[in-house]
Amino acid sequence: MIGRVQAARRQACATLGPDLPAPRLPWRLTWWPCCGSTEQRLEQELASGGQPPLAVLAGHQRFGHGQRGRPWISPPGGVWLSAALPWPAEPGASSALGLAVAVGLALQLEALGLTVQLKWPNDLLVNGRKLAGLLPRLSLRGPAIRLARVGVGLNGRNRVPAGAISLREALGRQTTASDVPALTARVLAALEWAVFRSTSPELVRRLAERRLLVPAEGMTYRQERWQVEGLSVAGGLLLSRAGERIVLRRSF
Repeated sequence: MIGRVQAARRQACATLGPDLPAPRLPWRLTWWPCCGSTEQRLEQELASGGQPPLAVLAGHQRFGHGQRGRPWISPPGGVWLSAALPWPAEPGASSALGLAVAVGLALQLEALGLTVQLKWPNDLLVNGRKLAGLLPRLSLRGPAIRLARVGVGLNGRNRVPAGAISLREALGRQTTASDVPALTARVLAALEWAVFRSTSPELVRRLAERRLLVPAEGMTYRQERWQVEGLSVAGGLLLSRAGERIVLRRSF
């Protein structure tokens, strides 16, 4: 599988447009046909001395998890990946990790002809249905960022739960774009884009905000109705009501 992913990466990089610059990071990739959780495997790799950029891929996860420990359904046919990335050490000078990865992945999906929306804080939607989910976290050493970690779940040809959509269904045609190796290559390119733009926080914020899902009726927070104004550079959601303005943040 790793060889097929690398071949797909070479083919994809040969066709990247000017909006998708991506450095060729020296990835160390590990493939598991089935595992409990790619997050656990990545933790083991890092504990044994692994350094970014590295990624753990799985054909199927038995016990994947997403935001707040929620189950992450990951049957065969999708991309289930956890990665460690190099990231700027100074938190205040770097892009919001979740936004950077979301934009990088959105650009890859848009190159296939899809219209992608970001449902804050960590879901990508197509036609109002979830296509991908992200689990971004920063590993710190004192006040400095040691590395970035991100889990990615992307529906390819797999069965999906209610409210979700697969790439094969979203494209509505027979194509190899939803094959796992080709789709994995796009996810790696998206992570590379995030690293490439990790020192461009305002650009990342602007590109993410352009894709932000903004409900016309607003959203409920603290049992009150708020209007969504946009995104902060740090990745928070800007809300306002009756002259009050707050930044809603999510931890993963």
